[in-house]
Amino acid sequence: MNYIGSKHKLSSFLKDAIINTVGSDLSNLVFCDLFAGTGSVGRTFKPIVKQVIANDVEFYSYVLNRNYIGNHQSLRFEEHLSFLNNLKELEGFVFHHYSENGAEGRLYFSSENGKKIDAIRQQIESWKNTDEITEDAYFFLLATLIESADKVANTASVYGAYLKKIKKSAQKEMILKPALFSLNSNKHQVFNTDSNELIKEIKGDILYLDPPYNERQYGSNYHLLNTIAKYDSFEPQGKTGLRTYYRSSYCKKNEVKNSFEELIKNANFKYIFLSYNNEGLMTEDEVKNVMSTYGKYSLKTTNYQRFKADKTENRNHKATSTVEYLHILEKQL
Repeated sequence: MNYIGSKHKLSSFLKDAIINTVGSDLSNLVFCDLFAGTGSVGRTFKPIVKQVIANDVEFYSYVLNRNYIGNHQSLRFEEHLSFLNNLKELEGFVFHHYSENGAEGRLYFSSENGKKIDAIRQQIESWKNTDEITEDAYFFLLATLIESADKVANTASVYGAYLKKIKKSAQKEMILKPALFSLNSNKHQVFNTDSNELIKEIKGDILYLDPPYNERQYGSNYHLLNTIAKYDSFEPQGKTGLRTYYRSSYCKKNEVKNSFEELIKNANFKYIFLSYNNEGLMTEDEVKNVMSTYGKYSLKTTNYQRFKADKTENRNHKATSTVEYLHILEKQL
């Protein structure tokens, strides 16, 4: 997925920094990705740690992590996937509220893809309700749908707005492509809750933090993915069809520092790693002062090219250089 703040391109930097700090053998350690997003960091560590704990307050993120992290044994999905890809289109909630020729005129999807999303989403739910599929298969199919729908979305990048005309990539027929996960014998945990509350209930060895950096709320930027994931009934609001969404204190200048300090204080993990960048609401010194209070602090940095969506083109992007900070704390427990 094309995702704000994704650490996919930084995975090698993060892995090397964590191994250099903790040690090369992580096989008996519990790794927690507390603001998991699409789960790219948890996926990196899943094969090499004892257990991954993944969490995110957004439900679409929970679905992705429940598949990529929670699923760890093989599934037979070929027949179900083939059936879904050949379903007859259906005019449902996504078509009426978020698609071309729908009643609301919102152009997030072409008419055909909107109806296809509705048909597939309803079929997955029907299979779940009749025990045709397991819980593991349910989240695998949901993750597959979310990622496949995102590829044909008529947006510049996020779902805060749609484009005025259906662009070429959004005109293509949506084809479900499997959201394949890595296999291993270890069981993992996946949560869908507020991070500052969950931290009081869990413990482990390595805590990785990648909270929002700025005032953009993920619940509004990715509201339509939550709608597809939940497929619930509500009255979409405004021009963009927003749903009621969770508002993170990490996106609020007057709340972020207190929330961060509370999180660090309650963390029952020896090693804590925080990804943040030079454009964040908290300054480098603010982060350092908080973390230094609780143990041995250090900092690693790297320059990398992140991308901003160009609304005038077909999901092309403009590269911009950013300094990524990895704040490290060896906590005194």
